[in-house]
Amino acid sequence: MLSFLDRVKGVIYGTAFGDAIGATIEKLTYEQILEKYGRVETILMPWHKADWSASMRNNRQRGYGIITDDTLMTIALMNIYNDVKRPLDAWDMADGMVKEIAFKKTYIPELGREDHIIERLFYPEKWIFQRHALANCEPREGGIGNMINCGAAMYIAPIGIVNACNPKAAYDEAINFASGHQASYGLEAAGVLAACVAKAFEPGVGIEDIVATALSLAKDGTKMAIQDMCEKARQLKSQKDDHGLVVAEFQKTILPYSPMADDVSRKIEKIGVPSNHYVPSRLFAIEELPFALAYAVLHDGDFRQTIIGGINSGRDTDSIGVMAGVILGAMYGYKDISDEELDVLTETNKIPFQNIAEQFSETARDMIENNSKMERHKQELLTGLMK
Repeated sequence: MLSFLDRVKGVIYGTAFGDAIGATIEKLTYEQILEKYGRVETILMPWHKADWSASMRNNRQRGYGIITDDTLMTIALMNIYNDVKRPLDAWDMADGMVKEIAFKKTYIPELGREDHIIERLFYPEKWIFQRHALANCEPREGGIGNMINCGAAMYIAPIGIVNACNPKAAYDEAINFASGHQASYGLEAAGVLAACVAKAFEPGVGIEDIVATALSLAKDGTKMAIQDMCEKARQLKSQKDDHGLVVAEFQKTILPYSPMADDVSRKIEKIGVPSNHYVPSRLFAIEELPFALAYAVLHDGDFRQTIIGGINSGRDTDSIGVMAGVILGAMYGYKDISDEELDVLTETNKIPFQNIAEQFSETARDMIENNSKMERHKQELLTGLMK
């Protein structure tokens, strides 16, 4: 049976692997991936922008195992837990996360240098600094006004770890913490993903149990999108090797909840044109989590096939890879990532994943044991009260 540490390692390596393999093709459509690569099946692939000039690729580099902000912010969240060793809320977003992204330097693989994480972040994640450090907002209102996206969900997995086997507690804590960053269905996705990770720590759990947990907690468009996508996956199981058909059917199914389709790039022609993209809604959902769960259902929870299927469908490929990676990593560990890929992830990114996993595992274990003691004490008090 997998140990707790094995599962923590699975989440951390699952984050890095899903991030790195998806980052090479982020924002490409399914058709563009098919034309340029055929099918991406390993992290040992070149970035689709590798031949562009430095200015055209914003002086960034990817491919061959390089991770993005998804992994950096996941580690930042672990650092916060290692520091405070207690459940988090929005005040920790305003304090710990601001310090992690804007005041502590780390190696940023895409930039090839040590710097503050904020120098790499997309605007919706820089919003954390804007709202808390500059606007000095009430922490629980930090997510209000932000672009609604998957930015909080992509790094929320550590909350699932410290609430292992307690999905509702993971959901609640993720919502409390991520309200300082996101709102609406972007916030909801963070809560649901944390719950999925917590559920995935249960020995013997299956992917349908994970989906059932997600549906028991998810609200509004997020719940409907997960339900429809996973049902479509069940219908397509006998045709799962027809990748073009699967992608077409999944994209058609998600369209009512995520109307952007392949139009995910920022360009001048879109400026000033009204749309309902990235705005709060009770009917919409981010695409990444439903896609990750649907591909997991399609492939019966197979780690590699789920991630490979998800990232080859195109669009926000690194975050799809991360969300599938953290759930299945918690379930199965990291045995499906080759030794070569593990070495590349560590060496290329200059990140000691093994040490990070061991330290955070101890932090999470201590928190879980403390919580168990508090629960036992509460039960003793209630037993006495009810006499």
